[in-house]
Parts: sequence; C-alpha cells; structure tokens
Amino acid sequence: MSHYFTDNQNVPHDRKEFSFRFLGIDVKLLTDSGVFSKDHLDPGSELLIRYLYSQSLTGRFGDVGCGYGPIGIILKKLVPSLDVVMFDVNSRAVHLAQENAKLNGVDVSVVVSNGFEAIEGQFDAIALNPPIRAGKEVIYSLFEQAHQRLVSGGKFLIVIRKQHGAQSAANKLSEIFGNCDRLGRNQGYHVYMSIKP
Repeated sequence: MSHYFTDNQNVPHDRKEFSFRFLGIDVKLLTDSGVFSKDHLDPGSELLIRYLYSQSLTGRFGDVGCGYGPIGIILKKLVPSLDVVMFDVNSRAVHLAQENAKLNGVDVSVVVSNGFEAIEGQFDAIALNPPIRAGKEVIYSLFEQAHQRLVSGGKFLIVIRKQHGAQSAANKLSEIFGNCDRLGRNQGYHVYMSIKP
C-alpha cells in the first residue's frame, strides 16, 4: 500500500476541488488521491495555521511536508510579506501545491525534497504536521533538521494528536531545543512550539 509521505506516482488520479473561507480569506484547493486529507482541510492543519498566524511571523517560513499546500498558501495569503518555502517528498503533492499557489494568487516556492535535503538556507519559522505513519524515526529526524535550519530565536511549530504520541513528541522537542510549550489544543490535537536559543 502506498502512503502520502512516499513519492509514488502510480496511484490512480482522483482530482477534486474544494473551497472555504478561513480567517477572513477565501481559499480554493485542488487535491488528488495519494495525498493527505484530500477531501477537506484537516482539523490539525487548521489549528496549526491559527497558531502560526497568532505568532505574527516575519521573514522566511518553511512548510515541511506541505502536501497540496494549505498551510503555506493560507499563511502567505494572511501575511503577504512572508517568504514562504514549501516542500514535500511526494511529487504529486508538490505539483498540486504549485497549482494551488497559482489558483490562490500567491508567490511561494514549492520544491520536491526529502526533509530539508533539497532546501538551502535558514528559516525564521518552520511548521510541521508530522506524517504519523512514517514513524517516530522519520518524524524526530525532521525535528532535528528543523532545529539545524532555524536562526537563533526561530520558531518551530507542530500539531499532533494525543493518541499519536503528543507527549513523547513534546519531550523530544524539549530534548532538541531545550524548550517546548503547548500553545493550545482542540479535539485531541495539540500545538507545540519550540524556540531555537
């Protein structure tokens, strides 16, 4: 079975489009089979976007495992001055994110990359809705990579469900960054933030 966090282009297409209004802006997104949450904006991403927006982000923002692009695209619409870089190992998801950026009239960079492999430079903030099925080893490696790529004072935000290991993820972030705060929770989803010293 293929998962959305792998680069499998053999999954049959089933393209869809859905629209919604969120935080005062109109959003239209194309999705397809083989990508995460293809029928709607998942509640975890929605919660993560709300807390990212509350952080008054500036500078360069990294959307790790961007999927078809809702987090980076919505943030760019909300904060046009942000320099948004979105990347995912799944090339189908990346192509959708590129289409969605055009559909929503935003100028963002969208790249196929396994973690940060194909990405250069440092970030002021990074966000991740972790690919739970990829396993802790992959997810914790992304935590480490995010830490390396943040500027001093840079923020790393994740969303994770309690039953998917929220507490152990928070412990790992504390171990890597030396700090981890829970910004909020809703319907079993927890948003955590760590700041690079």
